[in-house]
Amino acid sequence: MLLVLLGLGTWQVHRLAWKEALLAQVAAAQGAAPVKLPADPGPFEKVSVTGRFLPGPAALYGVEVRDLAGGSTMGGQLLVPFDADGRVILVDRGWVPSTAAITAPTVAAPPGQVTLVGFVRPAEHPRMLSPSDDTVGRLFFTLDPERIAAVLGLPRVAPFTFVVLGPKPAGPGPIPTDEFPHPPNNHLYYALTWFGLAGALIVMFAAWAHERLSDDAL
Repeated sequence: MLLVLLGLGTWQVHRLAWKEALLAQVAAAQGAAPVKLPADPGPFEKVSVTGRFLPGPAALYGVEVRDLAGGSTMGGQLLVPFDADGRVILVDRGWVPSTAAITAPTVAAPPGQVTLVGFVRPAEHPRMLSPSDDTVGRLFFTLDPERIAAVLGLPRVAPFTFVVLGPKPAGPGPIPTDEFPHPPNNHLYYALTWFGLAGALIVMFAAWAHERLSDDAL
């Protein structure tokens, strides 16, 4: 048990270093000027992309309730295919309301060639407790571009999602995010918890051993 607790604490220390490096990378990217989308962009890299939105069905990622002028409204992130010089990528245009949680609305995209600024979000993969995607309603809970593209009838797509950055629109339409994601960093707390339990186990064992030795001496 002691080895297990020490192993878990050490694992969280490594996770802490990884999370701090990731947060530093995100902070640096948010403050930097966007670069033209490279062939192999890094996670959360701030980039710009030029091309046109493709016609056809859209998809919805996640379910989120927001307080709007008309009250609480359910919706999610609108995912639309985008042709960037022959390279198809999934673009997260922002939050859109939906009358039903499993309905992926198709919101009119700007016509013609447009230039978007945003960041690269790496692909996700389903976990043991991940909710099941509703492929019929095109509602997804795991941001897996390849799986979403297959449901939308796209032959191939870039292995990441492009998340649009921008202010809230004056009229109706998707509400893009205005900042980079900042994942929580609780790994130091977790590491201290596991190491603390290991220390408590040592103290308990020492007390038990001392009592046994005292009994044997008598």
